[in-house]
Amino acid sequence: MWLLLLLTNAFVLLPWAGAGRIIGGKIAAAHSRPYMAFLEIETYSEPIHCGGFLIRPDAVLSAAHCVDIKGIVNVTVILGAHNIRRQEPSQQRIPVVKRVIHPEYCPDDFKNDIVLLKLEKKAKINDYVQCISIAKKKERVGEGAKCNVSGWGLTSLKPSWSDVLMEVELEVQNEKRCHFSSDYKRQSMICVGDKYSEKAAYKGDSGGPLICKKKAHGIVSHGYDDLIFPEVFTRISYFEPWIRKQLKKFSRKIIPCFPLSD
Repeated sequence: MWLLLLLTNAFVLLPWAGAGRIIGGKIAAAHSRPYMAFLEIETYSEPIHCGGFLIRPDAVLSAAHCVDIKGIVNVTVILGAHNIRRQEPSQQRIPVVKRVIHPEYCPDDFKNDIVLLKLEKKAKINDYVQCISIAKKKERVGEGAKCNVSGWGLTSLKPSWSDVLMEVELEVQNEKRCHFSSDYKRQSMICVGDKYSEKAAYKGDSGGPLICKKKAHGIVSHGYDDLIFPEVFTRISYFEPWIRKQLKKFSRKIIPCFPLSD
């Protein structure tokens, strides 16, 4: 059963009830992306999975649509994972105690598709679990920039599963390519991927980071069934002031994390 939210002909990059992989990508070297988070979202009906990434020992960024669902019982973040089906010694399972969805998030058109998750306890920073820096307010990636996306989402339009973390290199596109949708907002979104490369993030990769120039610049948000390429990412730099404000509410103390460069 596909877990979808529909917007005309759009698909939201929500996961299937199991782990898959990125389209056109490759298996990531084990633990090479220690900022990656796997979200287990328990609902009254069936579990949902999404991606996310650690930006502070007590905070994970993800897509709002992952947790803007009725019937959520618990959300658990798994850090330090490579094979999500195994109980690897490197893994840290930490419950989420607070979900801060952007106040202007709109589920109908995915505007402001961002959520900050507060962890029950600080993650233990080590070789397997580290933070990634986020883009600052004025930092933008332009057309042609080569970026990386990782996740446990589907590998094709038909179900094809892999339990290990996958990665793919994608290119930032001219924003006109995403103007087929009147809902595209250049200030808060990034247009990524083209049909010629046949590479993309897909269902199950929602919430994962778009890593450009050693920083998280985007969050996997949504795409379109009949136009798999390009797809839309939330632009982190636009929300950086909001993120900083929420982090101060989490803790006024400076919490070092030794961010990892990609």
